[in-house]
Amino acid sequence: MKALLVLDDPRRAQAFVDYLGEAGLHCELTQDDSGNVHIWLVDETRYEEAHREVKRFLAEPLHPRYQEASWKRGDSQVHFADGPQRGLLGDVLRQTGPVNLLVLLACLAIYGLSWLGLPMFGVLSFPAQLSDLLGAQFWRGFTPALMHFSLMHLVFNLFWWWYLGGMVERRLGSGKLLTLLLVAAVLPNVLQFWESGPRFGGLSGVVYALLAYVWLSGRLNPARGIGLPDGMAVFMVVWLVLGFADMLGTPVANMAHLGGAVIGLLQAWLDNRRTLTGRER
Repeated sequence: MKALLVLDDPRRAQAFVDYLGEAGLHCELTQDDSGNVHIWLVDETRYEEAHREVKRFLAEPLHPRYQEASWKRGDSQVHFADGPQRGLLGDVLRQTGPVNLLVLLACLAIYGLSWLGLPMFGVLSFPAQLSDLLGAQFWRGFTPALMHFSLMHLVFNLFWWWYLGGMVERRLGSGKLLTLLLVAAVLPNVLQFWESGPRFGGLSGVVYALLAYVWLSGRLNPARGIGLPDGMAVFMVVWLVLGFADMLGTPVANMAHLGGAVIGLLQAWLDNRRTLTGRER
């Protein structure tokens, strides 16, 4: 067997292998201790043909042809030829990073302490006066993003934070995720304060920023290895419209969502410009 490619996303690796299999290029997957997936070509005499497909895949890793190959196969599991087996917890941890995990744990801890009756809202909520952010309580511009007011609110936001934040951190680094987190928490929080006052919270503004950032990055520069289907962008817009139309049946931080989405789109556009001008390597 001959090594073809190493990826950090098992599901994407399996989709590529399924596509190669349809072309008669049989490959196997192995996984190392760090969670990276190695793709091996069984018939070494067809390496040049397979290598051309690798270059095509790297140019368009999110092209529907690869997912369609998996659908035709009718098996959602990732199949490794050898290597250690990992349980659900191992899979979750492998898809995250230090920033992603720290925020997950912080949100869970704050929700748990609130459920036990501790006054977390009074400690972490946005201040009553915007000028307070210029003094010793500047951190309260960020901390409302870590508070959630229901279990459903918490689970929904943390799933998307884990999935999207993990994708960004694995592919682009902890610094990129931390930047998006801070900017997409503070600025949308300020917008939401101007609209509704200080009684709000949740990670959804950051989630909207990540949705927008990952989607547009995949459209502008697929080689970065992140992206989302266009249907997710449609979902984002529809949810925004329903929120502003007050049709969701629950209070929604609409300005935080809108602000986060704009920040994500703008950051993706700026990053793509840096790539094109050679300032981002």
